[in-house]
Amino acid sequence: MPRAVPGFAAALAALVGSATLALAQGGSEPPPTGVPEPERPTRKVLYRDGHTGRHLLGGTWHFRLDPAEQGEQAGFHTNRAIDGWTPTTVPNAWNATDESDASHRGTVGWYRKDFVLPSRDAALDWKLRFEAINHRATVWLNGQLIATHEGPYIPFEAEVPARARRGPNLLVVRVDNRRDRSDVPRGYDRANGRPGGGWWNYGGILREVYLRRFEGVDVEAVRVRSEVSGRRQRHGLLRLRVTLDNPGARDARVRLRTRVADHERISRPIRVAADGSRRVSYSVEVPKPRLWYPGSPELHPVRIDALSGQRVVAGYRLKAGFRELRVSDDGILLVNGRRARLFGVNLHEDHPRRGSAITARDRRRDMRAVGRLGASLIRSHYPLHPRYLELADRMGVTVWDQVPAWQQGHRGFKQPGVLDAALAYLRAMVARDQNHPSVIAWSIGNEFSQRLTSDQEDYIRRAADLLDRIDPTRLRALDIFGYPQNPPADVYHELDALGVNSYFGWYPGPNGQTADVDRLGPFLDQTRAYYPELALFVTEFGAEANRDGPVEEKGTYAFQTRQLRRHLDVYRRKRYLNGAAAWVLRDFRARPDWDGGNPEPQSPWNQKGLLDALWNEKPAFDATAEILRAIEPIARRRYRRGTSR
Repeated sequence: MPRAVPGFAAALAALVGSATLALAQGGSEPPPTGVPEPERPTRKVLYRDGHTGRHLLGGTWHFRLDPAEQGEQAGFHTNRAIDGWTPTTVPNAWNATDESDASHRGTVGWYRKDFVLPSRDAALDWKLRFEAINHRATVWLNGQLIATHEGPYIPFEAEVPARARRGPNLLVVRVDNRRDRSDVPRGYDRANGRPGGGWWNYGGILREVYLRRFEGVDVEAVRVRSEVSGRRQRHGLLRLRVTLDNPGARDARVRLRTRVADHERISRPIRVAADGSRRVSYSVEVPKPRLWYPGSPELHPVRIDALSGQRVVAGYRLKAGFRELRVSDDGILLVNGRRARLFGVNLHEDHPRRGSAITARDRRRDMRAVGRLGASLIRSHYPLHPRYLELADRMGVTVWDQVPAWQQGHRGFKQPGVLDAALAYLRAMVARDQNHPSVIAWSIGNEFSQRLTSDQEDYIRRAADLLDRIDPTRLRALDIFGYPQNPPADVYHELDALGVNSYFGWYPGPNGQTADVDRLGPFLDQTRAYYPELALFVTEFGAEANRDGPVEEKGTYAFQTRQLRRHLDVYRRKRYLNGAAAWVLRDFRARPDWDGGNPEPQSPWNQKGLLDALWNEKPAFDATAEILRAIEPIARRRYRRGTSR
């Protein structure tokens, strides 16, 4: 049986202990002087679906810290000289190896990129796309402010001014990763005065940056939804909504060419007003479509081009999946009319040396481990990198997509701006991820108060209403503390699904109510009785493990293995339960004083992983995989009871 590497903590210390901030920035050489040679972006993408014409702004970037917040006054965004800057690469987390309290609380850092456009063609237009920056970003191009943004894990774009089309360009980004209680996710200090949080507050440009090209009119966004009618002679329909953007000074006309497999549709000319946008809705028929199921995915390539004459001026690519989600009147999840039972694992984007600025290879290793595990469900506390979702689409793994409204706590949504920020985050997550058939649920948050406050109830109602308007095709979900003494909450009936975080036999819970693992089954029955029409999931369960030792001792591999087996045995037998996700795939940094219920913790590491931080398997991995591989994610026969939503 594969085991976690002995002495992992020592190996990890050797890996990161000698690292300095300079290493996190990309090197330890003295900063160069003069003006760097501008680089040309490459025709490369790290995820495939989305806009065509993307060019990766890779190569050499430069970085400098600004803890005194003097950078703007000193002209960091206008001065082309490179004195004081250190070479790095992007994505980058500047505090990837700094485990101090100050690192977790955050500071200010600056990035710059000197580049030339891939083409000097004056007819072309360009936009900059940032996939994720934590937490606040201010962006200048050639000294001109072009964008501000707040919130990690979601993308934003900025138009490139016309004057950037000639010669070298200076892109500068100021990043501030300090957070407080008015942010999503929130920052706060614990009772002991040390910074809190559920995962490490990495600062920087955490995902890649692109330049993307179009000519006159941009295919700014695409939404696709699938419908299937008939059983034996299936008939498929793709309903598309395309948003066109014209930043120019003159009206423009384009036609939309849509290709689905061998079928092609070309629209009539569409007028887009100057400095305006337009949404166009239409349908494409697909005879006898292959259906997408968990464990048996079928994808249909869709290509949309905006044409001016015969010239393609902008485009968009995606993979559509024909599948319908419903929840029966008795709380059973149905995929294309068949009962689904989805068991899997949670993920965090983290690496001992790179922080959350992980690589394409890291993502592939994560998803290969998901495949080896036999998982049909993945979940995270925030929207994962788009490549995770593409791989989930291809693998037939479902995704529980969540905004990072994590433990907002008492009066959390009464903080100025929090409720609006969380709703805006929810809208942005849906806009980015709505075309992925793997996404089955929009989770509006995780672990609010044990007894909901009025402001939390208000957020739940408003979030449920928002999702009903912008995407009624997925489950509206919330993840809650799994405590037997929690009173029923009427507001949960506004949702379609409920995720329960269940640590019976690990954390004692308030007044010891979850200390006994034998109380797990009765608790689930109680929750089912409270919310019989909701699709019930277990969204977290697990135990820390970082050493050998007896099965009765918390923190040992043997204890973790037994804990997961006990829980999964209960979950398999509760036929009303739609699935469960173990916490967590790999160990990750949580917060400086993390112990996680482990008598011998290795702070700041949360070590509930089935793998350690470097993908080495713990014994619980094989034990969990043995059970998950035996669970069929989709029933062979259709579910006959009445359905809702």
